Amino acid sequence: MSIRHGLLALLERGPRYGSQLRTEFESRTGSTWPLNVGQVYTTLNRLERDGMVAQGGQDDAGHALYAITDIGREELRTWFEKPVDRTSPARDELAIKLAMAVGAPGVDIRAVIQSQRHHTVKAMQDYTRLKAQALAALESGESRERDDVAWLLVLEQLIFQTEAEARWLDHCEARLIRLSAAGVATTGSSAPPASGTGAGEARPPDSAGTTTQGSRSAPLR
Repeated sequence: MSIRHGLLALLERGPRYGSQLRTEFESRTGSTWPLNVGQVYTTLNRLERDGMVAQGGQDDAGHALYAITDIGREELRTWFEKPVDRTSPARDELAIKLAMAVGAPGVDIRAVIQSQRHHTVKAMQDYTRLKAQALAALESGESRERDDVAWLLVLEQLIFQTEAEARWLDHCEARLIRLSAAGVATTGSSAPPASGTGAGEARPPDSAGTTTQGSRSAPLR
């Protein structure tokens, strides 16, 4: 996540002070990625060092205001036009956890998957509920704020992300079952056998993109 570009985008709308930028950033993203004031001012100092923002007086309450410069506008324009680089993906804790769980003594990797699936599906259901509330507010005319539209887009990204994670977990479990049946070691020698998790019932996602795990919620629309 690029905090610096997010702050530049907010400053494009006019001069702002640090805590104001934090509030607007969190409002635009629904507090999905909360910031603290220290992060904001550290980023502003770096932007000022790089010539992308400049301090420009104070407001009536004495807050130091920051304004975007021409260099900052050019950087922001480039950011909007350039695709997000996916060739060097950020480290994913879940992928690392499962990779390390393979063959780890005393670790039942299928139990790890089952526990994560429960959490992921719960998060997906929560996001879906929030999406329904946001859509109802927008469609009823109760809200026309750009922040609410932005929050809806963020929510939908989170829904797609968690849905994909749930499908991937189903795939991982099915893959482990097939490898185990083929005699490939996937657990440590002292790992207890999977029991009571329903892991043996896992099947890969079907062609419609839904899974057949009993713990999954209804397909999203």
